[in-house]
Amino acid sequence: MIELIISHNGKNWTAKNDLLSAEAPTLEKLDMELERQVKQKGCLEKGENVDLFMSFDNSIIPQWMRQYSQHYFNRIIRLKK
Repeated sequence: MIELIISHNGKNWTAKNDLLSAEAPTLEKLDMELERQVKQKGCLEKGENVDLFMSFDNSIIPQWMRQYSQHYFNRIIRLKK
């Protein structure tokens, strides 16, 4: 499993960790860019699966609202080659 932090900057979705950094206007395009980078960096071999766990960056949510959004927007996608 590859873990990333996902957020939104008002224009684009972003997902990053120490190895990957992607940005796109839609989640579908973000997923496609992450898949491209994962394959390019050799993190996904033929016949393998890899899960990308994206944990939402709660620091961008106002403090008063965080109590209502414990797991606001976490997601997992599975890549196959």
